[in-house]
Amino acid sequence: MALDEKRIFELQALKTIAETLNQSNDLIQMLDDVLGKLLDVTGLATGWIFLIDSDKQYRLASYHCLPQALEASGKKAMCEGDCWCIDKFHDGRLNKAANIINCKRLEDAEEFKWGDTNGITHHATVPLRTGDEKIGLLNVASPNKTHFSSEELALLEAVALQIGTAMKRMKLVENEQRLALIAERNRLAQDLHDSVNQLLFSIMLTARGAKEMTKEEQMQEMLTYVGDLSQEALSEMRALIWQLRPQGLENGIASALMNYAKVLGLKLQADIQGVQTLPCCTEEELWRIGQEALNNCKKHSGVKEASISIFRCKNEVTMTIKDQGAGFSYNEKLPLPSLGLQGMRDRAHKVKGSFAVRTDIGKGTEIEIRLPI
Repeated sequence: MALDEKRIFELQALKTIAETLNQSNDLIQMLDDVLGKLLDVTGLATGWIFLIDSDKQYRLASYHCLPQALEASGKKAMCEGDCWCIDKFHDGRLNKAANIINCKRLEDAEEFKWGDTNGITHHATVPLRTGDEKIGLLNVASPNKTHFSSEELALLEAVALQIGTAMKRMKLVENEQRLALIAERNRLAQDLHDSVNQLLFSIMLTARGAKEMTKEEQMQEMLTYVGDLSQEALSEMRALIWQLRPQGLENGIASALMNYAKVLGLKLQADIQGVQTLPCCTEEELWRIGQEALNNCKKHSGVKEASISIFRCKNEVTMTIKDQGAGFSYNEKLPLPSLGLQGMRDRAHKVKGSFAVRTDIGKGTEIEIRLPI
């Protein structure tokens, strides 16, 4: 292929990739689409993308046309163990597109007879970046191809740069959507406070006033009932407003939860150690989990006192909420007995944290949450 033809081919390939990247706001779908397009325009047979987090944990995010050996047992070879390209990524030796002389996963597949490798023994690997942060690896290969030219590696680097830029854009869009959601929650909370909350308060006062104006016993009972219902609805509305907009969260998670406990009518003892500032996402998860835990104390413990401790070390924050109330029968081997507890566990696991509950009948309940920072 002549030099001009190669250049035209590279520009057309980059244009195709750029168009693909701009058509999706779903990360996994975007990676699948761009990997497929990359294989189409380069004529390569297979490819896969690893995303690697700050804890050096990797996951197979996208793949196309893996050989049988790597597909076997639910792609176990691609999801477990280490390999030479990831080792080089971790120790800083992989900073640009490179030929990996051999593929450890493929060598293991041959040695342990996992299946046909389709003649693939080598692959090229390219680090994915967003700015200065390395976030993953792009790998491509073809049967009997043991070397990638400098032009091929340069094209792969350009594609990897485009992918990293698109991922950065998607992250910014996600943050913008999250901020828009928070703003909408705040608007809804204000509307509820200014309208429904005030109406309920007016109903409660009107019922009290009407009760004082009548001597009829049956009417007084009905007005008392209306007043009690209004008071209960007002308390529920205030709690709902707090869930939508945690006033005081700007002063920290401990302050917010103590104020929320007052709304519920709980006396909360707090022990805070090592907590200065927390990432917004971590603080919000602690807030939502803490809300649910305090609601459970209010509804099920049979007591009006609870305690909370929050402890932060360098890479982790631990929050414990406990009461000395009724408790319940619980076995760790069985599913959690309520949707509230399941929701707390799911929130913790969503951010790679841990959830534990310790309780027994008559011995109170303790909820412990550990979230990474």
